[in-house]
Amino acid sequence: MKLSTKYQARGIFHRVRGTFKELAGRVCSNSTLGARGRLEQVAGKVQWKIGKVQGFCGL
Repeated sequence: MKLSTKYQARGIFHRVRGTFKELAGRVCSNSTLGARGRLEQVAGKVQWKIGKVQGFCGL
């Protein structure tokens, strides 16, 4: 598997995981968990974008 594909897959995983954390934080009224979920979503989006750029460059 290409490196760019791995980064994109990990990015999607982190975005989904962050969404679940954010939802769990809302349900449990836990603002810390919600904030961690939002942060993980952003990290996943950045990682996915890195994978897209690597794919464009041919890595």
